[in-house]
Amino acid sequence: MTNSARTATGVLDAHRNAGQTFTAGGIQSFLRTEGDGEPVACIHGMLGSSFGYRKVLHELAGRGLRGIAWDLPGFGLADRPPGHDYSWTGLGRFCVAAVNTLNLDRFHLVVHDIGGPVGFELAAACPERVASLTILNTVVDVIGWTPPWTMRPFRWPVVGELWAACMAPPAFRFLMKRQGIGDFSHVSKAELNTYLALMKGDDGGRAFLKVSRSAQTTEEKQELYRRVVGSRSYPVQVVWAVQDPAMPAATYGE
Repeated sequence: MTNSARTATGVLDAHRNAGQTFTAGGIQSFLRTEGDGEPVACIHGMLGSSFGYRKVLHELAGRGLRGIAWDLPGFGLADRPPGHDYSWTGLGRFCVAAVNTLNLDRFHLVVHDIGGPVGFELAAACPERVASLTILNTVVDVIGWTPPWTMRPFRWPVVGELWAACMAPPAFRFLMKRQGIGDFSHVSKAELNTYLALMKGDDGGRAFLKVSRSAQTTEEKQELYRRVVGSRSYPVQVVWAVQDPAMPAATYGE
């Protein structure tokens, strides 16, 4: 491990240098790609960004595919406009603009966490362009859904601001040990600190709080997402981490 890889600043710099900025739907965002072949668009979730898919992109490239991951508005290195629509609908609309900007006429789609609902919005908008759908630990039946206890305080006014402000690296790493990462031998302290830095960004996490408070747990959305997952227009596979304490398979996967 190089000296730069031992610090969050070094890891973040390496991440930034491995990607590029692009603009879609009037929002400047950040993009990482690796490999050639059929494109695989990977949509991240909360506490994530394109940074979370960096190792997945490498694996996809090694299998003759082109891995693609971008930062949703309010996350990572993307813009965080105060007045942006951070609902699942709004983030899905950005994804449609992103695939248009990147000229992805047909692509495989991978979704995780709230990237599930966001990616389902994308698939619903252009099902003819989806070559396949891969679901990783997410939520389809959104009625009554609540985030895990580590994320729930972000949804509450005042408490959420305090929770975000107190989220120093040691506290964040503790929570990730409880609910975020199963095998810490594969993730360094510097990488975990980078996740936190990308979550807070240059606005102190204000956009992240808006995303947390903009979940659309309605009957209309549940019906839409069920149609997307049950579509016969493309193959669908589900890959679930069975020991995920935040999204247990018995509650969400089955």
